[in-house]
Amino acid sequence: MLLQPLGIFNENIQLDILREDLRHPFVSGNKWWKLKYNLEEAKRLKSSAIVTFGGAYSNHLSATAAAGKEHNIKTIGLVRGEEQAALNPTLQFCKEQGMELYFLSREEYRNKDLSRFSFSDVYVIPEGGSNKFGVQGCSEMLAGIGEKYDCIVCACGTGATLSGLILSALPQQKVLGIPVLKGAGFLKEEINQHLISFQNTNKNWDLALDYHCGGYGKINDELVTFIKMFKQQYEVPLDGIYTGKMMMGVMDLLRKNYFLKHSKVLVIHTGGLQGNAGIKERFDIDLF
Repeated sequence: MLLQPLGIFNENIQLDILREDLRHPFVSGNKWWKLKYNLEEAKRLKSSAIVTFGGAYSNHLSATAAAGKEHNIKTIGLVRGEEQAALNPTLQFCKEQGMELYFLSREEYRNKDLSRFSFSDVYVIPEGGSNKFGVQGCSEMLAGIGEKYDCIVCACGTGATLSGLILSALPQQKVLGIPVLKGAGFLKEEINQHLISFQNTNKNWDLALDYHCGGYGKINDELVTFIKMFKQQYEVPLDGIYTGKMMMGVMDLLRKNYFLKHSKVLVIHTGGLQGNAGIKERFDIDLF
């Protein structure tokens, strides 16, 4: 069962969590939905390979590599940063799934110029799967279950997942994104552009910008303590990059009476648990 109740909180607020992390062992959470129509498009075009982008600990690279192997589609990952003598757990997994890895300097990565490579007939998916097909897939995430909730909450990186949820939300439903990047106000324009492309005018959404814990990929003691407490209390594992920050934000918003009395709130577990291995490697902190 992907839908798991967390309990009744102050002001009789019902809180449930959608365990998208359980959808697939390797293509979990929002990555499964973001890749759904991108994979279909790559097949339709008879592309020789999928090319995509990500950092050294990218959930998107990991999921794309696994999906490519499962669908028998060659995958190529362009990785931000210099190649290391030993691959980290994320990139080692990508390689084991058959993904070809190329390492780009930060300037090369910003430009994303593929002309230096001899790729032909490839299908390019942007970083994080944040394109119209990714948004379209995420718009189906709540089919059959989302209608009974007053507010839907998810973590935000690129804004594509939140955009998909906004597309499928009913007019009376509030959709709240919790960005994991510092200074993420720019995401409002990114999300608006996604909505415009689908001719959607829903304005009943917002971003809570104060739960990034210092910025993307950064963690602190409060977050680590929260993730461990949450797993012990609810038997739900969270990751340190996305869902931990999102869930910590939700609990703080409950304390601050952000949600309407007697409302039903759904939080989305967008997966990304493989990233905890990277946190273990970089910070020697075990979140599993």
